[in-house]
Amino acid sequence: MKKRIIILLLCGLFLLLQGCTDKIKTKNVSLTVQETMTIAEENVEAEEREESDFETSYPVVVTDQLGRQVIIEEEPQTIVSGYYISTSLLIALGQEEKLVGVENNPEKRPIYQKCAPHIMNLPQVGTVKELDLEQCALLQPDLIILPFKLKDTAESLEQLGINVLYIKPESKKLLEQATALLGIVTNSNEQVEKLQSMILEKTKEMQDLVEKSERPTVYITGNSNFLTTAGCEMYQHSLIETAGGENVAKELNDFSWAEISYEQLLAWNPEYIILAADAKFDIETVLKDENLAGCKAVKNGNVYQMPSNIESWDSPIPGSMLGSLWLANVLHSDVYDVSRYESAVEEFYGEFYGL
Repeated sequence: MKKRIIILLLCGLFLLLQGCTDKIKTKNVSLTVQETMTIAEENVEAEEREESDFETSYPVVVTDQLGRQVIIEEEPQTIVSGYYISTSLLIALGQEEKLVGVENNPEKRPIYQKCAPHIMNLPQVGTVKELDLEQCALLQPDLIILPFKLKDTAESLEQLGINVLYIKPESKKLLEQATALLGIVTNSNEQVEKLQSMILEKTKEMQDLVEKSERPTVYITGNSNFLTTAGCEMYQHSLIETAGGENVAKELNDFSWAEISYEQLLAWNPEYIILAADAKFDIETVLKDENLAGCKAVKNGNVYQMPSNIESWDSPIPGSMLGSLWLANVLHSDVYDVSRYESAVEEFYGEFYGL
């Protein structure tokens, strides 16, 4: 219908121009009606092809991040997210109204309360360690999205006739893959494109400014224990490196938080210490820790905590790009000032979370 209307309008314009040649002087119209129709058809078809690039054609077969092939027969209308990372992703992709169940304790996520408060009242289906299969069976969603650590639930969910996707966004690359995967299955590919484009744009803008600066050494902590940190396989490593810092623990290749000793930390002697957003200890405690008296970061007062008033930016979520921007301002405030970082935060959450 859209194509037909455009073609008729163009042809009408052509005939109008020809009809006016007897009354006013105009430029010669050299196209015939047939040529006009052909060009119109080609232009509309090109536009439709461009639009269709963003459309998922169902049924679609996808491979989740456990390597499982999953058939999605039609666009999901009801979704359960058992992982805060997938819940945040679904909100950013404009799919929050399809949620019928979420992970436990959603009230701990300020972003839900700010942009999708109805999530607070949804049924809760468990944690990254344990899934409430009975609740999932009652909800009977078209799709359930779970963290890879719950992979043992696959068979039970399949027996209940529930499609399940597992995601494992443990690195920057894996987060990008998880985002693209959810975009395909929920038919929100265009929103994925917008999201990834903004992340690339803001990151490049920052990196262009800090690339000539020295890269200070950084130690980042885990949530529960000051002496746990992220090695080169963890998302937090890329957060530091992207911000123009050097992760002192890059030699570690653990896929989870690695435990270290005070001796190891002092040997690394980082210039900056960054506490996790949800750390169970604070900056003052670290600064007063006698075991760290000889550490450069402590001696110079360069101990900071990742913000968490909207989201925990040291987690692999869409907004984690802002964690790198925040850290760039901490490490390189002389070239990447706070106004740039704050502007990026406002633009990002305004565009993808309606804040």
